[in-house]
Amino acid sequence: MIYLLAAIGALTIAVLMWRAFAPERVGVSSRRAPVAPDDDPEFLRSLSERQRPQDED
Repeated sequence: MIYLLAAIGALTIAVLMWRAFAPERVGVSSRRAPVAPDDDPEFLRSLSERQRPQDED
């Protein structure tokens, strides 16, 4: 009985250590967080390009 409890304890410790120190999972790290329009450089560039012709008129 004590060996069964020791095995369960060792397995629990091994899983916790794996979760804490394992390399990042592929699916989680590859996702990009959404960017707000005022933080997106491409959006800001397109805004300035759209305003330029209006300023020249």
